[in-house]
Amino acid sequence: MLASNVPTTLFMQAKTHTLLLHRFCSRLGLIAALLLALGANAQPNNWSEIKTPSSGPASAIGSPGNGCLAGAETLPEEGNGYVNIRRHRNRYYGHPELLRLIEDLGKTLGKSDALLMIGDLSQPRGGPMSSSHRSHQNGLDVDIWLPLATSAQAAQQAFPEGNNPPSLVSTDGTQIVSGWGKAQRLLLKTLAEDIRVDRLFINPAIKRTLCESEKENRNWLHKLRPWFGHDAHVHVRMKCPTSDKDCEAQAPLPAGNGCGSELAWWFSDEAKKPSKPTRPPKPPAIPPAACKALLHDH
Repeated sequence: MLASNVPTTLFMQAKTHTLLLHRFCSRLGLIAALLLALGANAQPNNWSEIKTPSSGPASAIGSPGNGCLAGAETLPEEGNGYVNIRRHRNRYYGHPELLRLIEDLGKTLGKSDALLMIGDLSQPRGGPMSSSHRSHQNGLDVDIWLPLATSAQAAQQAFPEGNNPPSLVSTDGTQIVSGWGKAQRLLLKTLAEDIRVDRLFINPAIKRTLCESEKENRNWLHKLRPWFGHDAHVHVRMKCPTSDKDCEAQAPLPAGNGCGSELAWWFSDEAKKPSKPTRPPKPPAIPPAACKALLHDH
């Protein structure tokens, strides 16, 4: 009698297993569909994933080192007197005031055979970048190379990613070398005298050269702030536009032209071989609330 019930028992067990398997696959399908739907609507988790600016009016939010940019405008690849290189980085967005500054500069200084080379501005909505910069976050920073280009095509071919224009500072960091001339001085002076510009970051050797050569009007030199590197480009930072209430201005520059002891420090042993910090690193800054909303705004 037991033997006669074996096929029935096996059949019932198989049927039960099939039903359980069917239910499992159905639930697995629902989970997969849910994950697929979530993936389609997933929010970007870093600023470099965003490929387009936000809509609405332009606004610089937060600071250059902890901020973002709403309503960014796109810098054309070529303009009157300038060319923007390394477009593949997708860092050619800026506040309209910054784009206006670049356009004005190109018209004033650029020529048919001497174009300004414009480097990184900001990402489509600003924010932290994955490489090269800790600033450039709120749409008010731009790097301008000090060497000039003979043509737009020549600039794109000569300086692809990883091949920067030559340094204008000697390897020991104490003096300028060939390549520096009237055009570079005029570029820095024009920028420094523009009321829209807050400060310019430049190599200490370049600042010292200008401090030594300028004998009359030296007031513009105080906007030139010595900083590591910056031996082939100048980092331009604009003031906060008066209409942008969420823009955080930097502390005012110290009085004077900065050609004294402040500049001399950059050539001291302490500056050349800085000691390791004894304090623990600061925790990451908390982004402005408006930036969090901007990051997830489609």
